[in-house]
Amino acid sequence: LHSTAPPEPSLYTVKAVFILDNDGNRLLSKYYDPELYPSIKEQRNFESNIFNKTHKADNEIAFLEGLTIVYKSSIDLFFYVAGSAQENELMLMSVLSCLFDSLTHILRKNVERKCLLENMEGAFLVVDEIIDGGVILESDHQQVLQKVNYRVGHPSILLVLTTAPVLQVLQSAKDQIKWSILK
Repeated sequence: LHSTAPPEPSLYTVKAVFILDNDGNRLLSKYYDPELYPSIKEQRNFESNIFNKTHKADNEIAFLEGLTIVYKSSIDLFFYVAGSAQENELMLMSVLSCLFDSLTHILRKNVERKCLLENMEGAFLVVDEIIDGGVILESDHQQVLQKVNYRVGHPSILLVLTTAPVLQVLQSAKDQIKWSILK
């Protein structure tokens, strides 16, 4: 007797992450399984199929081409996270929520095409902090934002880093002037 064993659990949960505009055009994408859609043409066909199936639907999950896809829309953007057919939807949804919440913060609640395009570097950093090679690293948007702020050089951190040495130099100069006057 042959029994089909369930697939081995894998850390490689996420197959792809992509963001499309309200016309279905790719704004950001990362594919983590090189065998899934090896060419850009195949990736775009897949994205087009997903968009056509989901852009008017009120659901949060779709099953297409042997994949489980969770998605969310906001104004003129569609966010997608894809995993294998056996993948736990809640895991994929936690990645999607983390991505959306992190970008909402980075884009200062202006989660729309124009703002995303102006902040693509930050968007890619967010994706890289959440997923590495298909492995989920983080699902807490606060942790992601903390890490991204250090990597991007959050303005308040840069201000502290650049003004602290200047203040030290000024204080040192003042101290030397005082000592030279007192002598």
